[in-house]
Amino acid sequence: MIINNKTSDKLREMINEVTQYRTGPNLVKFFNALGFNDSYGQGFPSRWRYTDNCLEKINGTPRLDQCIKEVFNPVNFISRIDELDRYIFDFNQYLAFDKWQVVRNEAEINFKKLHKVELKESPIKSSRLSESDFLSREFSGFTISDLGLDLNITEVLNKRVDEIEKTYNSAAYLSTIFIAGSTLEGIFLGLASSYPRAFNTVKSSPKNRDGKVQPFHDWNLAAFIDAAKDLELIQLDTYKFSHTLREFRNYIHPFQQMSSGFSPREHTAKICLQVLKAALTEMKLNIKKLQI
Repeated sequence: MIINNKTSDKLREMINEVTQYRTGPNLVKFFNALGFNDSYGQGFPSRWRYTDNCLEKINGTPRLDQCIKEVFNPVNFISRIDELDRYIFDFNQYLAFDKWQVVRNEAEINFKKLHKVELKESPIKSSRLSESDFLSREFSGFTISDLGLDLNITEVLNKRVDEIEKTYNSAAYLSTIFIAGSTLEGIFLGLASSYPRAFNTVKSSPKNRDGKVQPFHDWNLAAFIDAAKDLELIQLDTYKFSHTLREFRNYIHPFQQMSSGFSPREHTAKICLQVLKAALTEMKLNIKKLQI
């Protein structure tokens, strides 16, 4: 299978960010399983450039087929098959221009050769998460104090919430994104520290090579978001857009922002601020689930 540049860009997003967030070492592990022999260390390129280089090397070879099958491997989406089907549908919108289609048959991922470009309307329209619907939700009176976290961290996080409102109203959109991301991560870490049993036993908790759950201070924001969803602390739309916030926050590294051409707009910052408000409100309502 040979894919065009736009399909390759979409596949890179699926690998790096969308289906799961893969760090540099995880990307090396992913591609080494496809026959590469790379190592992660000093001089490692940006994550997106590394993935682009790897995809360019395997484009048109059986290893590309293997790569796509692994990205959409159903075993990684247990209890999230609807989500997997949405990812496949989105990717197929690009792959259609290469006259190929990814097909899931129960637990198997296969490919179908197309005779012409076929663009289909999503069969799971009712499950699609609308950005406009998410932004239209209204929240008021949200405060970190309601979560019952340690008083010292609560004071710090409440000050950040106040600062986020100021940066957003001052059109400091990049600052809004960064503070929103760090505040959300701080809230999750505070909750995990207060309810270690719940977070340690959730199926999505990150494990080390020995299969043991990593210490909370080693969890990244992606891991906390997945755990919060599995613990039913946040709703599906908040879960989805929390990962969007996480992706935007990665541009805290200036060279990554420069290489990607990312330029924050008011709309971008609004999504990130809405994620924080939604997460706080939903966690306040669902925190009792951690006390069982």
